[in-house]
Amino acid sequence: MRGHARALLLLLCLALTAAGCGLAAPGGSDEQPRVTILGPWTDIQETHFKAVLDSLGTPYTYQGTAATREVLLAAVQAGNPPDIAILPGVGDLVEYAAEGRLRPLGGKGAAAKYGRPWQPEAKGIEANLWVPLKADLKSIVWYRKGSPPPARPAPLASWCIGMGDDGASGWPGSDWIEDLILQTVGPVLYERWATGDLEWADDRLVDAWSLWAGLLAQDKEAAGRAMREDHRGKPGGHGLLFDGTRKSDGTRKSDSTRKSDGSKRSGDTKKCELEHQGSFARFFYQDRSGQAAVMDSAPLLPSGPGLKGREVSADFAVLFGDSAQARDLLTRLTSRGAQQEWGRRAGVFSPNSDVLAPKGTVEKQISDRLTDQRVPLCLDASDVMPAAVRDAFYEAVLLTMAHPDAPVRPRLEDVQRVQEAQPDDTRRLTGVCSRPQ
Repeated sequence: MRGHARALLLLLCLALTAAGCGLAAPGGSDEQPRVTILGPWTDIQETHFKAVLDSLGTPYTYQGTAATREVLLAAVQAGNPPDIAILPGVGDLVEYAAEGRLRPLGGKGAAAKYGRPWQPEAKGIEANLWVPLKADLKSIVWYRKGSPPPARPAPLASWCIGMGDDGASGWPGSDWIEDLILQTVGPVLYERWATGDLEWADDRLVDAWSLWAGLLAQDKEAAGRAMREDHRGKPGGHGLLFDGTRKSDGTRKSDSTRKSDGSKRSGDTKKCELEHQGSFARFFYQDRSGQAAVMDSAPLLPSGPGLKGREVSADFAVLFGDSAQARDLLTRLTSRGAQQEWGRRAGVFSPNSDVLAPKGTVEKQISDRLTDQRVPLCLDASDVMPAAVRDAFYEAVLLTMAHPDAPVRPRLEDVQRVQEAQPDDTRRLTGVCSRPQ
């Protein structure tokens, strides 16, 4: 978060703030000011989250954006951070903590000990500075109910893949690679890699990354199209898994090309059948989410059968403001009651094992995997990396998709150079993976 790129982001977000898109005007009154909150949820997810906030009775202003990291950076640099910020990972939070910008969490709820991997710690950083609000499972594959895939590696033609995102294109590919690394080298080496203690060009990482490149090389044109496709599917659609059929040239056709009896018109091919997306993909499917089913990703990945761990992610909340009102709101938001209400309304999953899982067959399957202590859970590696390393990771993903036949080692060596260029005071996280019990 330094240098020319940081200055450009600051200027952009300051312009947005001046236009009324930021958190500069929290509202409320002198007697009861509003708690300002920045978070990653928009659209229907924002509606559900705000409903939970409304139930807590504290005046607030919420800003939802897919570019939480960039918007937060601009707000902090402008001297106007939100009281509460919620980010999809702790990699960026470590730097804010090292700069002394975060306030210790108070209250029994916010200070609850979730254990690994939900409460990673950083060497040299004060404890109790962040708390997970929401958990997601990533080592899963979605398929259409009634059409379970064979438990063996699937060809590229079977996969629904999109790399596009409002915040950072390429991250869906990083989930693929992280899952492949976890399933091939196991949680111990995975944690070393995620926290900067294992070089990117290590032969074992090169082998796992090459599996991803080999899958893409099965159809380079399809890989190129996937690089441009939004991971959420088309606007107003039902996610990649349900968004239309593919023609013989690989482009999409909408469901309107079907006959009145539901059969395909001449020349259509079947839809892609599998999607490697986290548990949040249900929101993309909208009213078709009930038609989706899940299974462990390991048997379908190019690495083949063998589950060594499960990749997970969490949205972490921190306090930039030091008001008792903000601290109290965050404490109550992390309470069992509020987490239970959020799960009931939106079907989200809590990292708190005392919170019951949302109702539904698929929801139970996901919850069972999140709470299965026999299999290690590992946080999304890119979410715990410094911002510059994470960005280089995403760039390497996109370059691999654009040129899947090219050797992967030089790309990983490029990321390693970015990692080595990080400031000496970069803090490394620990506790990224749980241990089986």
